[in-house]
Amino acid sequence: MSGYPQKIQEVLDFLEDHGIKYEIYTHPALFTIEEALEYWNKIDASHTDGTGPCHCKNLFMRNHKGNRHYLISYACRKQLDIHSLEHMLHQGKLSFGSPERLERCLGVKPGSVGMLGLIHDMTPLEGADPKELFENGHRMKFFYDSALLDAPAVSFHPCDNTATVVISKADFLRFLEIWGGEAEALEID
Repeated sequence: MSGYPQKIQEVLDFLEDHGIKYEIYTHPALFTIEEALEYWNKIDASHTDGTGPCHCKNLFMRNHKGNRHYLISYACRKQLDIHSLEHMLHQGKLSFGSPERLERCLGVKPGSVGMLGLIHDMTPLEGADPKELFENGHRMKFFYDSALLDAPAVSFHPCDNTATVVISKADFLRFLEIWGGEAEALEID
């Protein structure tokens, strides 16, 4: 496939190289869940079995020292405040990561955060500040809503908010295995 912006094509190439099947849907740049729901409803309608993918909301956070980075993905219709998140993650005080950190850690700009950005956190990370790396050599730790595992498929932006990629639950788990970093399921109400 070609004709996609470079960031999207990188993700699609990665998925294809690793045998991960996907569906891609293009749309205007979407910056909020409210904007996205209009387009995601069309994706849900295209699944004839009546069960659309679990669409994800994503947060990029850092710890108070700025040396640890976290990606949190959860079902888009859920609400999550930072104070509750701090208690769930047990990582101390958290704040949103800057656009510069976001580009460095996930290779994306604000509004395009998602699990597929973890392709930019593969080991070894040349030139990475050793203070930023977890013991496993990754810059990121990934937390995800356990509800993602209740859906037949999940959707994320492919490092660009002008498209949505849907992958099966099995391929979601396979992607995390290929990535190789630390991933932890959370019970998010």
